[in-house]
Amino acid sequence: MDSSITAAGRALRAGDPLGALKRVALRDDPAALALRGIAMAQLSDLGRARELLRRAAQGFGPRETLARARCLTAEAEVALAARDLAWPPRALAEALRTFAARGDRENAAHARLLQIRRLLLLGRVDEADAACATLELGAGPARLAAIAALVTFEIALRRGRAEQARVALAGARAAAERSGIGALCAEVEQAGRTLVLPAARLVAAGEARSLTLAEVEAVLASPDLVVDGCRRVARRGERVVRLSRRPALFALLYGLAEAWPGEAARDGLIERAFGARRTNPSHRARLRVGIGRLRRELRPLAEIRATAVGFRLVARGAGTVRLLAPPIESPDAAVLALLADGEAWSTSALAQALGASQRTVQRALVALEEAGQVRALGRGRSQRWLSAPVAGFATTLLLPVSDGLG
Repeated sequence: MDSSITAAGRALRAGDPLGALKRVALRDDPAALALRGIAMAQLSDLGRARELLRRAAQGFGPRETLARARCLTAEAEVALAARDLAWPPRALAEALRTFAARGDRENAAHARLLQIRRLLLLGRVDEADAACATLELGAGPARLAAIAALVTFEIALRRGRAEQARVALAGARAAAERSGIGALCAEVEQAGRTLVLPAARLVAAGEARSLTLAEVEAVLASPDLVVDGCRRVARRGERVVRLSRRPALFALLYGLAEAWPGEAARDGLIERAFGARRTNPSHRARLRVGIGRLRRELRPLAEIRATAVGFRLVARGAGTVRLLAPPIESPDAAVLALLADGEAWSTSALAQALGASQRTVQRALVALEEAGQVRALGRGRSQRWLSAPVAGFATTLLLPVSDGLG
């Protein structure tokens, strides 16, 4: 066994990329190139890391399938860090099969965690949760246990389950401390701050009160009719009506919930749903059609009654209506929520994560750039978008969730 390669590998596992580079920086054999690539990734030079890992994979012979699979897994992790969601998932699946065939359980678990983290970025929370439930770490290293606990923490956050998130965070903190990796401990502490930041606002009688995730969970668990402006759904207990793909209907519902227990004026609803400040018969006809469609959607939860001035939302069983508003008011809040992780995103990756067209995302980015909320790096195909973390708010509930999932 090459002592320099072994020492460099141990340094990387301990989170010491500079120590690893001291041992292999001047070597160009495939094993050294792979370790150099991982070290550059830990130092956040992702472009150089991908180049070195590809050279390493090409340098291994046809019988060195395990080494090549490890390079593919490392490149997948770099792609995930670079928010390159178009990186072929089949390559990682192929590496996972190689690890399973060769009995490399540690790298198999690592590859599986990468697949789960990619699912979370794409908003496929149910799939990520199911995959996490079947994950087997065994007596793996503390580093992997900490990452797995952070994934569980993220799933709990995306579902709005504060207690589950606290339990997962405690596990992540303990595992990170056992690993002795400072960067991982810092990541766990950063994640934990989301539990105490405002995650939504409760709007009542024209006033808004900030809520933490635990308070949001309590509101959602109440028997009241909750209009959730973060997820664009209406829910009461286990019954949920999803309107995320029907923005005009949700805008009408939001206006009705905001006015509850009073009535929402027709002109105000028209302006909110259709953007028209001056109404005409066509707008009023559109409003009647929209209200009719919303009535059908809400039939299990509530009814909408016409009044002389407009419309009133009435929860079934004379229940209370509660409105949860996003922590930040912006038509492009989902884009801001993705960029709030501090990573550089391409337009195509944002579009893939949001399930929207690139043109829609480009328009949102232009508006946010004009408002000084995001900035662009590079030009053309290499252009990436950055935003400072949204200070004072947890954007978890604004992150995308696939329709019918989470």
